[in-house]
Amino acid sequence: MVTPDSAKAAGLSRAELEAFWMPYSGNRQFKDNPRMIVAAEGCYFRSADGRRVFDSCSGLYCSGYGHNRPEIATAVKEQLAQLDYSPGFQFGQPKAFQLANRLTSLTPAGLDYAFFCNSGSEAADTSLKMAKAYWRLKGQATKTRFIGRARAYHGVNFGGTSLGGISANRKLYGQLADADHLSATLLPENAFTRGLPVHGIELAEELEALVALHDASNIAAVIIEPYSGSGGVILPPRGYLQRIRDICTRHDILLIFDEVITGFARTGENFGADAFGVIPDIMNLAKGLTNGAIPMGAVVATPEIYATFMANGGPEYLIEFPHGYTYSAHPVACAAGLAALDVFENDGMVRRCRDLSQYFEDAVHSLKGLPRIVDIRSFGLIAGIQIEAVPGEPARRPFEISMQAWEKGLYLRYGGDVITLAPPFVSEKRDIDFTVEVLKAAVSSLD
Repeated sequence: MVTPDSAKAAGLSRAELEAFWMPYSGNRQFKDNPRMIVAAEGCYFRSADGRRVFDSCSGLYCSGYGHNRPEIATAVKEQLAQLDYSPGFQFGQPKAFQLANRLTSLTPAGLDYAFFCNSGSEAADTSLKMAKAYWRLKGQATKTRFIGRARAYHGVNFGGTSLGGISANRKLYGQLADADHLSATLLPENAFTRGLPVHGIELAEELEALVALHDASNIAAVIIEPYSGSGGVILPPRGYLQRIRDICTRHDILLIFDEVITGFARTGENFGADAFGVIPDIMNLAKGLTNGAIPMGAVVATPEIYATFMANGGPEYLIEFPHGYTYSAHPVACAAGLAALDVFENDGMVRRCRDLSQYFEDAVHSLKGLPRIVDIRSFGLIAGIQIEAVPGEPARRPFEISMQAWEKGLYLRYGGDVITLAPPFVSEKRDIDFTVEVLKAAVSSLD
């Protein structure tokens, strides 16, 4: 049984746990029963009490290539010894340009200009500002409205929270930025679907209704995830994303794909846009960009968007896009990104995802029929296992399952009533078997 002794094993007293206000955590419960991670290698964490713990969610969908890749660690060490920081405003450093070229060589054709930030949350807000500014520069300043989707997640900054559709992330803050939301594509008739569901393409027509309500002259962009990750692995019905793309194109509305989770092989292709055959106008990236080693995000835009800013920038020395962060294109983050892309390509992460995905899918769907499991959804190397909710407490049972799993050497990620599995691409079949065995025992023990 894991006890508060794990805090002592990490060299911390109970009192020393208080000063850190933990993000997205039940601080009170954790500090009474801490779960400390002190090291990682490959697909495993090591807990403070010395146990190996399989990372079934690649950290937070970040470390798909495995933890502590020596190639990335070496690149970071060498960069710190050469150039730890330099200003990114009006001055440059070579690795920022190298990374932009490497990244845009992998993104779909027509997404050619990379703007760097520090997280998926910053990428979301950057893309929203970019879209608004683009339309002003095009002489269409009334195009200010944004459309998101229910159960979507676009980070935790002001714009991303406003466009996100997870109620638990919004209710504490009251009214944020004004936005509309399409319905989530989670339908009961699609329960236990493997891959893209058959039913629900008609939900894309809600976008037409919103265009009729507001008029396209007032709508700047639609932002959606190719599939919703943090909202519970909610997959697009067949043809849905193409229909959204067609409506945006017809009404001259920008389409933003939030690929923070779907990017870098998780779908079995480079990006979700590749997997689903739909190219947005703007793509948001993070997480896998550095394999989680250093915080970094990116917004990748079309030549038309970039050229519009350049053409309306005034004298050449003036700033065309007055936006950016102190740590945009940080030299150490760029070094980590370049090394991570080397690993991504040289170790064939797309191929690894494809090779493991069928085994993963079969293993996860073998849980169908267990009591309290009401749905299983999967695509590539991600799956959502929906647990029958305790009335008024949708997260209670997933939390209980997660705590049991931790005791047995398995890290699980859950959100609301859904447990999410997104194992590293370098996982072995025995890791998948272990995950499913632990889950089966934990779910079977529920009241």
